Formats: sequence, C-alpha cells, structure tokens
Amino acid sequence: MTAPIIGFIAVLALALMRMPIALAMGIVGVIGYAQETSWRAAISMASRLVIDTAQNYGLSVIPLFILMGLFVNKGGLSRELYQASYALLGRFRGGLAMATILACGGFSAICGSSLATAATMSKVAMPQMRKYGYSDELSTASIAAGGTLGILIPPSVILIIYGLLTETSIGKLFMAGIVPGLLGIFFYLLAVRWTVWRNPEAGPAGTPMPRAEKWKALKGVWAVVLLFIAVIGGLYGLFDFPPLNLSFSPTEAAGMGATGAFLIALARRGLSWRDIREVLTETAHTTAQLFAVLIGAWIFSNFVNLAGLPDALKAAVTGFGLPPIGVMMMILLVYILLGTVFESLSMLLLTVPIFFPLVTSLGFDPVWFGIIVVVVTEISLITPPVGLNVFVLKGVVGNVTTGTIFRGVTPFWVMDIIRLLLLTLIPSLVLFLPGH
Repeated sequence: MTAPIIGFIAVLALALMRMPIALAMGIVGVIGYAQETSWRAAISMASRLVIDTAQNYGLSVIPLFILMGLFVNKGGLSRELYQASYALLGRFRGGLAMATILACGGFSAICGSSLATAATMSKVAMPQMRKYGYSDELSTASIAAGGTLGILIPPSVILIIYGLLTETSIGKLFMAGIVPGLLGIFFYLLAVRWTVWRNPEAGPAGTPMPRAEKWKALKGVWAVVLLFIAVIGGLYGLFDFPPLNLSFSPTEAAGMGATGAFLIALARRGLSWRDIREVLTETAHTTAQLFAVLIGAWIFSNFVNLAGLPDALKAAVTGFGLPPIGVMMMILLVYILLGTVFESLSMLLLTVPIFFPLVTSLGFDPVWFGIIVVVVTEISLITPPVGLNVFVLKGVVGNVTTGTIFRGVTPFWVMDIIRLLLLTLIPSLVLFLPGH
C-alpha cells in the first residue's frame, strides 16, 4: 500500500513542477514497477506498451475524430451553428448567451474537444455579444462553460481515452453521454437566465430576425445535422436495414466522420492546400501527445495494480463500513479538489487506474462511472485556479481578466454540481440509452 501512495504523491509533485504528465506517470510507473519486480521487467513492460500502442488498430479512432473536428472548424460550420442558434433565441434577454450555449453544444457534437470549442466559439460569439452590449462576465462565461460540452457530447476524445483505459465499450459511452450532455445545455441555459434575472443589463435582448432570414439560418446547419446523424446513427445501427445494411464500428464511424467533414469543408471552398497541411500537422501533433499520455497512464496503471493499491483501497473501504454511494461521494470530492489544480486529461489519466477497480468492485456500472468522471472533469475546466477553458478564452479574447471570467462562470459550475448530483443519484439518466 505504501509504494503506490508514494508513487501517486510523486506524480502529483512532478506535475506541479510543470513536468509533462505523460513523462511523470511514465517515470514513476517504471521506477515503481522495477521496485516491485526488477529493472529488466520494468523496461520490458514499458517497451512492450509502446509497441502495442503503436500497433493498436482501435487507437486509430483518436486521430480520425480529431481530424473530423479540425475539418469542421476549417469549413466554417461554427459560424452557421451560431447563426441558427441566434435565430431561435436571439430576441430574448440573454438570448445571445443562450445561443452561444446551443452553438457550443452543436459544435461539440462534431468536434469532441472542449478547448477547440471554446477557442472557436469565442471568435464567433464574442464580437456579437459585445455589439449588443453584453457584459464581459456573461459573454466569456457562456463561451467557457459551453465549451466544456465538447468532452461529453459524442464523439468525445476523452470518452474514447476512458474507454481504452478501462476496456469499456466506446459505443456505449457515446450513447450514455447524450442525455447528460443535453442536461448540461439545459442547466447552462438556466444559468444564463439566472444571470440576466439578477442583472438585466448583463444581457440585453437582440434584434428579432425576419422569418425569411431565420429560415435561411436554420437551413444552414443541415451539414452539421447530416454529419452527426451519419456518424452516430451508423455507430448505433440506425441504418442497419435493407437495402442499406450499414453498421459502423467506432473506428469506421470516425473514418466516415473525417471523410464527411473533409468533403463538406471542400464543398464550401473552405480548404486550401495550406489548410489541409495545417490540419494534418495539427492532427499528428495532437495524436502524438495523446498517445504519449496514454502510454504513461498504462505504465503507471501497471505499477499501481501490481503493488495492490486497488485491493488495498477496497479493504480500507470495507473496514470503514461506508455504503457504496458514500464511497462514490468521497471519490467525487477528491475529483473536485484535484480539479482545482489539475487540467482535465491529466486528472482522468492519473485517477482512473486507481479508482476504476474500486468502483466496479462496489457494483457500479463502468459506463456510468465514465460519464460521471467526465462531468466532474467538465467542472474542473471552469473552476479556479486552473480552469483551462478560462485561460484558453483569456488568451483568445485578450482584453478580459481571468477574474472577470471566473466571476461570470460561477452560476455555471454551480449548475454543473446540481447536474452531477442528479446523475450520481439517478444512474438511469445515464444508462437507459445504452440499454444497461
């Protein structure tokens, strides 16, 4: 029990010293594994993991979904999503902020990245909200909070990583993420309404859009809807009937999505040869980073499991006599505390190898736990002092302080806490779509 706890503390210390989390977990994992066995066994284990990761066909889903999101961004679909959302909600008080939340949800469905969603929508929505006199607090908060939906609404890269780490069905995780994602949109809309109720000047009503322009804006999102239906529908067998008989694996769905996004961007004349080169380069760079952290997490996980930490945690929990839901609440508290100092992916990779065996041994569903972990991770993206979406937004917008953004997002992460409690206490909200 002592060795893995020391290892966990060592990883935390190295991460706080700004060492990349992949390297921190890899170094601690190899050293710990060597102490439990031998240096030869530890080096052999690490090298085998590197080779297996490079040869794992299932991991190809990661670069393909990243590629899809980047092509969608280049195709300019984010602006059309915002226009369609504005057509529906812009005339209401706080309507532009609510339109931003809706647009972020739609963009998340074809992007899968919170940071990309926040950065992209800030360029589209921020000028419009400033034009209509929205406060910087509400404007930036709606973008930062809406961006968190990118890691939950399928296809989600972080759900893919969780599925690979825990050998949980990626298809079921995607299906389970739909209702919590929609709940997230609903609660964020409530947060906007609360903000403008308290301060009507924070979000003045926009100019009503003529019916012809409204219809044109709504028709402009057909490509987004079609792409989402093709990817998610094929993944869940919605087209598995004569004469189509189409059903995709996650990798095939990702391939279809990337191809569809490329063709849409090409048809809209949103791609040049330079753009294609930039998209491919960024995809390769992001994929390499994710593969590195996956390898580091697997090395650390092997050490933790070999040292017996999951069994020791289970024995300790049994000794305390806490009910399973009490243990789950303690785990959630740990995640919320870690979220104040760690970015989302690092937190997931560091903790899932430790908590997952304990959670499943207590009878909790691994698909449900995956969604709960991602929702907690969403909260960490907008809570101080290390709300990554806040700092990304600050970098893009520039002339707004982080304090202003953090004040604005307070109602949003309060709503996230309420949603987290609902999903924890009513697991059927997560599990009824995947059929658990």
